[in-house]
Amino acid sequence: MFEIGDHVVCGNNGICSVQDITTLNISGIDKSRKYYLLKPVFLSASTVYIPVDTADQTMRKAVSKEEAITFIHSIPGIPLIPLAGEKTLEKTYKEYMHQNSCEAWLMLIKTIYLRKETRISKGCKVTALDSRYFKLAEDFLYGELAVALDKPRNEIRDFIVETIGKE
Repeated sequence: MFEIGDHVVCGNNGICSVQDITTLNISGIDKSRKYYLLKPVFLSASTVYIPVDTADQTMRKAVSKEEAITFIHSIPGIPLIPLAGEKTLEKTYKEYMHQNSCEAWLMLIKTIYLRKETRISKGCKVTALDSRYFKLAEDFLYGELAVALDKPRNEIRDFIVETIGKE
């Protein structure tokens, strides 16, 4: 169970803060069912309600500062995604995004980055699909690491490069 004030990762909403545990007073909704009221950290105008009894299917506790540092040090050893072909790219990208883990997001970032570099070196354009999923994976990964490390999200990429470069 999550507590008020916890940071969690919630499906397509990314990193969120648990604001309250409450019931909903909406017609047609079980008045006794409890919900987490979540505020996405980087979409402050949004509010998300997740039933407490099913939260473990869509939410997980965000990584701690120690876990984030350990993860960053492990980045060079994290493999690329095995890609079967152009026709199944989006399906594969979605599968990795829905894993809702830092490692899966990083695998996407590394794989798409190398795909982009290869396409550019061959004189081809970067695909819209690659650009969209690259940005999504970066937003989710850097958002979670930013909260864990108490740093602005736009500084996370440089922090990762600097940290790995010292090894």
